[in-house]
Amino acid sequence: MPSAKLEQYQTPPSKLFQRLNYSSLLYLSSIEDDLKRAFYEQEAIAGCWTVKELDRQVSSLYFERMGLSKDKLALRKYVETGADTLQPQHAIHDPVTLEFLGLQQQDVFTESKLESEILNHLQHFLLEMGKGFCFEARQRRILVDQDYFKADLIFYHRILKCHIIVDLKIDRFRHEYASQLNLYLNYYRHEVMQPDDNPPIGLLLCTDYGETTVKYATEGLSQNLFVSKYRLQLPSEDEIRNYLMENIDRSEFLNQ
Repeated sequence: MPSAKLEQYQTPPSKLFQRLNYSSLLYLSSIEDDLKRAFYEQEAIAGCWTVKELDRQVSSLYFERMGLSKDKLALRKYVETGADTLQPQHAIHDPVTLEFLGLQQQDVFTESKLESEILNHLQHFLLEMGKGFCFEARQRRILVDQDYFKADLIFYHRILKCHIIVDLKIDRFRHEYASQLNLYLNYYRHEVMQPDDNPPIGLLLCTDYGETTVKYATEGLSQNLFVSKYRLQLPSEDEIRNYLMENIDRSEFLNQ
């Protein structure tokens, strides 16, 4: 009987995968209590939370406060109005999980193939990237002086009200990649951006990067230029366990 009662308030798996991205699902998987996890699943879906907003609500004991509150609707409204305004850094995931492409780590593939596979699975890619991404163009030609460049993928973010330029690389980050993406950002800022738009965002997706190299390569460039890793497969259980333990340790340190 207890298990039958439990199923009444659990979110159907199909709805979870349709409405939440991988990052949020991985975070929710760390919540062991079934009722507590179901609560945050439903609130995350209803509020269209980013994984950072989900983490903030869990850290602020929203579940526990809701249980103690006498006016639960008022508390929920307060949480909704107090949710963080989406910022550019909130729209960028690191790492981005591309397991749905069906590619394996040992596969030989080009940037063009990776781009094609993303477009073939565009719905899944948009779900992984998060709320607000609208696909606009592929291989957008950019003319600067007498030289042509091609931006891999162009999106418009309807919440941030700006273009997001995604540049795909099939190797480790190199400093010249940041310079090229910064050129695209400046072009869009001067030539494409409308008066009611916000400055464009650049996202460089690569297989890996060194934090110090990224820091030195991007320092002084646009603050809207981000570098993220992508994974062709979801992390192993050991990786997820280590990641969750690191987050727990970090939270305990910050609360001291």
